[in-house]
Amino acid sequence: MSMESAESQGGVAAGELRQFIERVERLEEEKAALQDDIKDVMAELKGRGYDVKAVRAILKLRKQDPDERQEAEAILELYMNALGMV
Repeated sequence: MSMESAESQGGVAAGELRQFIERVERLEEEKAALQDDIKDVMAELKGRGYDVKAVRAILKLRKQDPDERQEAEAILELYMNALGMV
């Protein structure tokens, strides 16, 4: 078997593919570590008396585009008024 056929099986560059897979594996490890860090911060928030559910809602709102958030809030208020919830 030649070097070329060992590195490229059926049109797949094995070395390049391995590098991509290893990069994704490293990123997955980093992602897991970051998720653990976020859990720790949320536990600290809770320990200091903050409502974690409210903090998560704020984080979600901060990710939204301000105009989209305002539109969603207006629709929510409209629906809540229609149901007599306000």
